[in-house]
Amino acid sequence: MDYSTGAPVVLVTGGARRVGAAIARAAHAEGARVVIHCNRSRDSAAALVSELNAARAGSAAWVQGELLDYARLPGLVDSAAECFGGHLDALVNNASAFYPTPIGQLDDRQWEELLGSNLKAPAFLAQAAAPRLRASRGAIVNIVDIHAERPLAGYLAYTVAKSGLAGLTRALALELAPEVRVNGVSPGAILWPEGDSFPPAERERITRQTPLARVGSPEDIASAVAFFLFRAPFVTGQILAVDGGRELAL
Repeated sequence: MDYSTGAPVVLVTGGARRVGAAIARAAHAEGARVVIHCNRSRDSAAALVSELNAARAGSAAWVQGELLDYARLPGLVDSAAECFGGHLDALVNNASAFYPTPIGQLDDRQWEELLGSNLKAPAFLAQAAAPRLRASRGAIVNIVDIHAERPLAGYLAYTVAKSGLAGLTRALALELAPEVRVNGVSPGAILWPEGDSFPPAERERITRQTPLARVGSPEDIASAVAFFLFRAPFVTGQILAVDGGRELAL
């Protein structure tokens, strides 16, 4: 990244809560200025921005936008960059929809939402951000999933979307080289989804199946993202599984 304009500016989609908030905090701890994107979680975004600005004044901002409104994504990127003088050094595509779509029950709305949030929006955000990221010799990190390589039964559309995101990560690494590095982080079991889609018995089974015999934390993902953003200047086109070894046991 080009630090000549000051601390790098990092845009984190879905950055108000859960893993996204951990990523925002980790980037901020590295000295970055952080722009937190949200859609409905405005109160959480505002609270996190206040927390980060209390730690370092003028270091965080938030923007709101519906990522499925693709025509407005260039404007979302512009708004994020304008928070800090038009600069943008990194994009973290974290926002994601996740829910089951068993074959025979999949409909158009589910397909559009899951493919849109997990694949199409990251692609169009990257396209919109590319000129600024090229100018700053910046980076993109996509949050993929270990099930991009090994499908998750009952989650057809989500699996297809994350498989596409893995391909997009590698393709963008070629398209945006040499100025922009593009990598991915593939979580395993980190935070259980909100709701009851993973009942206690299933959670226990997944934990037993994981070689490290536990679930991970949002900070585990955030640390991997920070590595790609700040400490991997000769790494691009790579996808790192952060899953306690679970991919080995699937």
